[in-house]
Amino acid sequence: MGSDTISDIITSIRNADIDRKGTVRIASTNIVENIVKILLREGFIENVRKHRESNKYFLVSTLRHRRNRKEPYRKNILNLKRVSRPGLRIYSNYQKIPRILGGTGIVILSTSRGIMTDREARLEAIGGEMLCYIW
Repeated sequence: MGSDTISDIITSIRNADIDRKGTVRIASTNIVENIVKILLREGFIENVRKHRESNKYFLVSTLRHRRNRKEPYRKNILNLKRVSRPGLRIYSNYQKIPRILGGTGIVILSTSRGIMTDREARLEAIGGEMLCYIW
């Protein structure tokens, strides 16, 4: 685990999806918990539970089960892309937040009112730092 927790969870989920693993174990922080709640609410993951191990908390996420998935790993269904990173922060106002695949995907933003999706940010007319794209 590096210093960029958002990249760590994106990489963990992407690698588990490529390897067709059922669960992912992620170190728990407030930002990670909010992002995982959004993924759960949007249907990208099935279940989340908090696990304590030697005074450290972990989130154990169950990825959405896909039956009869026989395509090669390049054609995985879950795509995650980190946008803003510690060396280059990318901000957007609510009018210029991109629509991923015509609204099929989501953009996760860190705003002054917390971490939210692009749809919620447009409804509340606030912008923020674009953390990642998910489609």
